[in-house]
Amino acid sequence: MQPLLVYNTLTHSKELFRPLTADHVGMYVCGPTVYGDAHLGHARPAITFDVVFRYLQHIGYKVRYVRNITDVGHLEHDADEGEDKIAKKARLEQLEPMEVAQYYTNRYHAAMDSLGVLRPSIEPHASGHIIEQIELVQKILDAGLAYVSNGSVYFDVRKYQEQTGQYGRLSGRVIDEMLSTTRDLDGQEEKRFSGDFALWKKAAPEHIMRWPSPWSEGFPGWHAECTAMGSKYLGEQFDIHGGGMDLIFPHHESEMAQQAAVTGHGPCRYWMHNNMITINGQKMGKSLGNFITLGEFFNGSHRDKDGNEMLQQAYSPMTIRFFILMAHYRSTVDFSNEALIAAEKGYDRLMQAYKTLGRLQAGKTSSAEVTAYRQRCYDAMNDDFNTPVVISHLFDAAKLINSVGDYKATLTQVDIDELKSVFDTFLFSILGMRNEDAGASTSLIDGLVRIILDIRADAKANKDWATSDKLRDSLGELGVTVKDGKDGATWSL
Repeated sequence: MQPLLVYNTLTHSKELFRPLTADHVGMYVCGPTVYGDAHLGHARPAITFDVVFRYLQHIGYKVRYVRNITDVGHLEHDADEGEDKIAKKARLEQLEPMEVAQYYTNRYHAAMDSLGVLRPSIEPHASGHIIEQIELVQKILDAGLAYVSNGSVYFDVRKYQEQTGQYGRLSGRVIDEMLSTTRDLDGQEEKRFSGDFALWKKAAPEHIMRWPSPWSEGFPGWHAECTAMGSKYLGEQFDIHGGGMDLIFPHHESEMAQQAAVTGHGPCRYWMHNNMITINGQKMGKSLGNFITLGEFFNGSHRDKDGNEMLQQAYSPMTIRFFILMAHYRSTVDFSNEALIAAEKGYDRLMQAYKTLGRLQAGKTSSAEVTAYRQRCYDAMNDDFNTPVVISHLFDAAKLINSVGDYKATLTQVDIDELKSVFDTFLFSILGMRNEDAGASTSLIDGLVRIILDIRADAKANKDWATSDKLRDSLGELGVTVKDGKDGATWSL
């Protein structure tokens, strides 16, 4: 098998993947700010790094995957202005901020579960790591790269740049130009330079979410949480830091600076960023008001600000997942009903081929193509997790399967078993696709068992114990355990 290549945003090149510790991978991915329902833009990083997580485990690594929940400190504007997004939602809905955060965290989990996204190894909350963030801020102050202003603490970007010349390295921003063209104190009187970012913000009197610190009662800046939690759970340097491209600046650039101020190096070896979901060429996001929630995709109803229906039909979770995986994670994906319908058809085509595979009668003639599919899929995954190429190879396999199903070709039993293994490995295990018909089958089983139990209940009511026992015993022979209780019978497999 060829070695794994990963595109590193920091070096703008594919690099051979070498973890810091043999056989172990530490991966941190920026999670959601939980003040609203997850939309298609949230699904993309979740699915992208779910596949990375799955594949690294598949090829033998023990992976500690940390994905945070931002429930404090992310203000309305990246320039440290405006209200905390969650606090604003709480004020508008007359709820406790943590009530808002918990509600949308639960809904985020439900949406991700439906998309087949595995839960991370650790899911820390920013509000649960205030102490670690205060300690981080103090270390940056001790290093002389931050200053206190009116109870808030800011990272001194100019001083950091003078000492290291590194600010802007990840994002490609030319900070020297920014320093010479951006007017100081541009509506942010507390800062020495408008490009400085908040490490700790003093809370205004009306601000609900606040904690004591050496500088004021307040709350941490948005960038501090990931540096503090990444270090706590993965160490001062780990292997992969992931997120959407919209986080490269200012969030990840600021994370790099914070970590380097304390340790002398960035937080990770490989920066990975997925590209955006766009709609009519514009980034889909809450701030732009052009987003479609995952729930709306699943039920097929969404109207834009002008009242126009944006969805032609409902789309299943696996259609959404397949739609995202049909493009390489570093390329943009533009939303359209046509693209989603094409993804739905492609997904159905692979599912039908897999079903056909289970019905094929083995022949005596083998196909030379069969033995190549597995290696081709591995080669694609090892080339920076190239899921669309994997899918193209699975479509090729599906074409062969359908030819055999139509009696235009033959496969030996060894070939059939190999193709089933390829589908099980790449389509289901690594790409994380799920046969949604399985859910329908579960519903069908449940309905049939309930009908039998209702007939058994009638038999018991008529004291027909022989029929009652026969139905229970017959279900037992099929692997269905029936338990009688005061509220009626229950069953389990």
